[in-house]
Amino acid sequence: MTAFLFKRIDNAPLIVFRIIFGLLIFLESVGAIFTGWIKRTLIQPEFTFNFIGFDWLQPLPGHWMYVYYALMGVFGLFVMVGYKYRWSMAAFTLMWTATYLMQKASYNNHYYLLILICLLMLVQPANRYLSVDAGRNRDMRDISMPRWCSVIIILQVGIVYTYAAIAKLYPDWLNYTVVENLMLGKKNYPVVGGILQKHWLHVFITWSGILFDGLVVPLLLWKPTRKIAFTASIVFHLFNSFVFQIGIFPYMSLAFTLFFFEPRVIRNIFLRRKPLYTAGEVIVPGNRNILLVAGMAYFIIQLALPLRHRFITGDVLWTEEAHRMSWRMMLRSKGGYIRFRVVDKNSGKEETVNPRDRLSPKQQRMIATKPDVIWQFAQRLKKEYAARGQDVAIYARGKVSVNRKASRTFIDRETDLASEKWDPFCHSHWILPYPYED
Repeated sequence: MTAFLFKRIDNAPLIVFRIIFGLLIFLESVGAIFTGWIKRTLIQPEFTFNFIGFDWLQPLPGHWMYVYYALMGVFGLFVMVGYKYRWSMAAFTLMWTATYLMQKASYNNHYYLLILICLLMLVQPANRYLSVDAGRNRDMRDISMPRWCSVIIILQVGIVYTYAAIAKLYPDWLNYTVVENLMLGKKNYPVVGGILQKHWLHVFITWSGILFDGLVVPLLLWKPTRKIAFTASIVFHLFNSFVFQIGIFPYMSLAFTLFFFEPRVIRNIFLRRKPLYTAGEVIVPGNRNILLVAGMAYFIIQLALPLRHRFITGDVLWTEEAHRMSWRMMLRSKGGYIRFRVVDKNSGKEETVNPRDRLSPKQQRMIATKPDVIWQFAQRLKKEYAARGQDVAIYARGKVSVNRKASRTFIDRETDLASEKWDPFCHSHWILPYPYED
């Protein structure tokens, strides 16, 4: 293991990936400004639904979030050119993670993956060649890297794809319901909108999605099938980029393939002036044991997190408990409605609160189907009424539909959510089981 992980290889894949990665996080940052994402998600809403436990993380007031993202864009450019790489990478990672934790309305697995890749890039010697840092300090210049630099990226990508494939093995995906529902929202696309509604295409997407996620990493690792897998990756990710418009993720995924090819190939394509490293030395650092333990701990956590829903009562597709950070990507469509009944414990006076009067359109689409958000809204109402001197009980009424099936009651109408505690590791008893007959 030591000889394998600490053998020196040419660092061309890492250098090229750093440049592409820096460009992508720059585009992600400035794109959030110019597409109106910051305005819709962080400025216009009355408040944001943060990850529970991070209430102190709130968007900056006024228009300061534009400055915040512009600064992230600058750090992305610094990563790309390799200027003060460690500090720039650390700053972007911290700022991106803070934004991720301060709002859940735009949660997706891609944003979470970006945090993880940032953390992995933070420990990489990615500025040792073709960087401002290496130009200013010739002593740090290097044309090689230990093999673990590639291995950790490959392992992370393998975990993502494997769990994504496993998650698709459930009835609504296998009977084409999920893909059909996903494509219904694309029927107005020019030229291809009609084609996207064809059943044969739904069948193809369903099975190719499973096969691609489950096999792409092994096929990229095996030289005879590498080019085929790479071609399939181009088609798969460009299709996702065009149809689902999911930002930088398809292009970052294509950039990951750099680590699967022989370093010589990457050097010959992108860095022809770079000397090719061929010595193959094994240089074991003095902190080898610390590196190995830290790496093992990280990947054990990555393997465990997507499995935690197995230890929580209920179907995660319905309860949403332990859904996040589990690589359950584009697996279902959900919709519903919810109202809150607020009862003054002293006077018995009741009133109804409609979240639509308080939330942004994106938050409205989320609150009816996400129990943690329902609980957070109830807790917010409790504090607001307490500030007026009222001690209240809060009850939720609403229904949810999964994959366009019949709507079912989601929350126990007799449970006072204001008095409930949130436990991220246990099932909340006030989430009714599915299917639930009224």
